[in-house]
Amino acid sequence: MEDPTFVRAVSPDLSIAPMVAGGFVGGVALTSCPSGASNMASGEGAEQQQQGGGDKYSVLLPTYNERDNLPLIVWLLVRYFDESGFDYEIIVIDDGSPDGTLEVAKQLEMIYGSDKILLRPRAKKLGLGTAYIHGIQHATGNFVFIMDADLSHHPKFIPDFIKKQKEGNYDVVSGTRYKGDGGVFGWDLRRKLISRGANFVTQVLLRPGASDLTGSFRLYKKEVLQKLVEKCVSKGYVFQMEMIVRARQLDYSIGEVPITFVDRVYGESKLGGNEIVSFLKGLLHLFATT
Repeated sequence: MEDPTFVRAVSPDLSIAPMVAGGFVGGVALTSCPSGASNMASGEGAEQQQQGGGDKYSVLLPTYNERDNLPLIVWLLVRYFDESGFDYEIIVIDDGSPDGTLEVAKQLEMIYGSDKILLRPRAKKLGLGTAYIHGIQHATGNFVFIMDADLSHHPKFIPDFIKKQKEGNYDVVSGTRYKGDGGVFGWDLRRKLISRGANFVTQVLLRPGASDLTGSFRLYKKEVLQKLVEKCVSKGYVFQMEMIVRARQLDYSIGEVPITFVDRVYGESKLGGNEIVSFLKGLLHLFATT
C-alpha cells in the first residue's frame, strides 16, 4: 500500500495536508505531534531507541527559497525519527532566502522546540560545502545526515540508512538511485539523460566504488564528514561527487541504500547550463588529480 505521507509529499494538492494542533506554517498544515510519535512510549519504540546505542543523528538542511517545502520535509523527518526511536536534531542552514524561508523555519522551531529544530542562518548564498561546514560546527550528533530540503529525498529511508550503517559499521552510507529498488520519478527525458550520462562518465573515469556519485542523500560519521569537507575543493553539483571520490582515497568504507528520488514539488530546479559546465570541469579536475 502506498505511504500516504509520500503521496501527500509529492502531490500538489494540499487539501489532504495533515490537520494540526498548531495550525498552518507557510500555508501548509502541520502537526506538532506527528502520527506515530506516540510509538516512543510503546514497547516497539522503546526497543528501537535502545537499539540506537546512544547514537544521535544530526540532519543538515541547507535551504534557499524552500518556504513551501520546508514545513513538509520537517514534518516527515520528525515523524520517521520519532517512529524509529532514534535521537535526532534538524539543523536548518538558510542562505538569506528572499522568499521568507527563515521566517517559516522560526515557526517550525516554535512548534517542535529548539532542541529539535536548530536555526543557523547565513546572510547570503555561500555554497553547499561551506553550508555543511557551518552546520557541522553546530551539530551535537555523532552521525550526520545530509539531504535536500525540496522533498526529493523522502525521510522514510532514514531507518534503512541507519540499519545499513550498523550492519557494516560504514563510515559513509550513500543513497543510490541506480541499484536495487532505487529509481527516479518526475524527471523529463533530458534530466534522466543528464543524470545517467554524468553517472556513467564518472564511473568510467573515476571508478569510485559507489553506484551513485551525484546523489546528495547520505549518512556520515561526523568525524568522517568533517575530514571530507576539509579535503574537498569543488563547488555546486561536483561537490557531492568529490566527497565520494575523496572517501575512497582515504579508505573510508562506503555502504549503499536504494532510494527513490522524486522531483521537487514546489519551486524550480537549480540545475542549469552553468551547473552542467561546472560539473564537466570538476570531473576533469578530479580525473587529473585522483
